[in-house]
Amino acid sequence: MRDFNEIANNFNKNHSDFKLKGSRSTSRYIKPKKDNSIPYKRLKYKNAEKLAKDLDFKALDRVFVVVDGSFIFGDFIEAFIVNHNILVKEITLSTLSMNQDNVDSLKNLIDAGYIEKLNLIVSDYFYSHEISNLIKYAYEKLDHEDRFQLAVCRTHTKIYQMETEGGKFIVMHGSANLRSSDNLEQFVIEDSKEIYDFNQFYFKNILERYKTINKSIKSKELWQVVAKDIPTSTTIEAQQPQECED
Repeated sequence: MRDFNEIANNFNKNHSDFKLKGSRSTSRYIKPKKDNSIPYKRLKYKNAEKLAKDLDFKALDRVFVVVDGSFIFGDFIEAFIVNHNILVKEITLSTLSMNQDNVDSLKNLIDAGYIEKLNLIVSDYFYSHEISNLIKYAYEKLDHEDRFQLAVCRTHTKIYQMETEGGKFIVMHGSANLRSSDNLEQFVIEDSKEIYDFNQFYFKNILERYKTINKSIKSKELWQVVAKDIPTSTTIEAQQPQECED
């Protein structure tokens, strides 16, 4: 069996198909297939709304962006959707952390009819610190008409992706959380069904296993079930055990 050194010596990057000379199927190590890469468009931006306006949504392939520390990614997502009048069938946001402005931005998009379904995946660290504050606020503002799900797990990913009514699969991934960090950040925006499907496969598993909203129980239905079996005060008194007489 040939070793890695033999493969390295035979490697010629000018070969368009990356095939080995005299290749044999018994080799443990094989050369990678040639990557038909999409060229990057490289941009630098400080303002989220300006970037959203300047991007050509119809001809969006792959864009690499470096942004200032004041850049708010949550604002960019809202501006990107609104400026290009994108109708989103489903959007999944996986982030380490966020802030109240991000929640308000997502509520605006839902209320205006831009987003049909919203999935949010946050870190357990963030959840544990915000359970009484921002998490509660997110439930109050976003959990309406079964269009929202929140999952919590040990995640550090910053991936934001959406499927549009027009058949595009927009994926945004990089170092930026939804809120600003006061640091330089970088991310890639691309229209790629292959990457979208790859991410969505494990996102669905995370959302199912680590969900925090039980959609099988509607809030009104839950109260009806509880109220139905609550005895009145007179019934409670009648059901009190009687003391035995000596």
